[in-house]
Amino acid sequence: APDLSPPPPLSNSQVVAAWASLPFPALRGSSLPDTLCAYPTAVPWKLLSPCRERKVSCCFAQSVVLRGICKESHPASPLHACESTEQTLQHYLHTLFPGAFSTSHVLEQPCRTLPPYPQFFSPLLTRQGFLLDKPPHYSAAAVESIPVLAALQSSPVLHTLLSGLCKDLQKVNPRRWPSFFLAGVEEDAFQEALEELRTLSQCYETGFEADESEDEADSD
Repeated sequence: APDLSPPPPLSNSQVVAAWASLPFPALRGSSLPDTLCAYPTAVPWKLLSPCRERKVSCCFAQSVVLRGICKESHPASPLHACESTEQTLQHYLHTLFPGAFSTSHVLEQPCRTLPPYPQFFSPLLTRQGFLLDKPPHYSAAAVESIPVLAALQSSPVLHTLLSGLCKDLQKVNPRRWPSFFLAGVEEDAFQEALEELRTLSQCYETGFEADESEDEADSD
């Protein structure tokens, strides 16, 4: 089994990946348990950082903030039985990411999207940012607010990002760029920083990366 313990700090360096759901995909009239029950195996938010998403969702630690969603509903599942919105979100995170250190915060106020906020939303959204079952028969009004979820996650996807950055920097020859030395960067210091970056990327590696690399090699 892969080791999912948090990576040890390296020179006090910690890296996180950003995730977000804007707007959070809640149907009009639904509650947070209703929405989360529709995503029992994969979270309804997307990776924003330039990392390749992995087949297996896991993380070491995460901080999640949700705003603009209520808890009210009738009990129908363990999520519905939670007493508060915070407990509902925390229960969901522990279910999908067992063993990870997860913190969650819930804010009642949604994110305001009044002008000059760009109106790039789907016509399936109400003015409060909730999803409709079907397009309205009338011209959709401007979206005034939306429920939003944002997350910062320390996870194995960072291994791909950091190792890729390390490979790109290995191609750089500082001797061909006088500006490196004019800025006070010495070649030894550059190589030392490169080695620290390589070591840092290994802190976020698990057994899953090797399996996915083999799958990519087979597909090639």
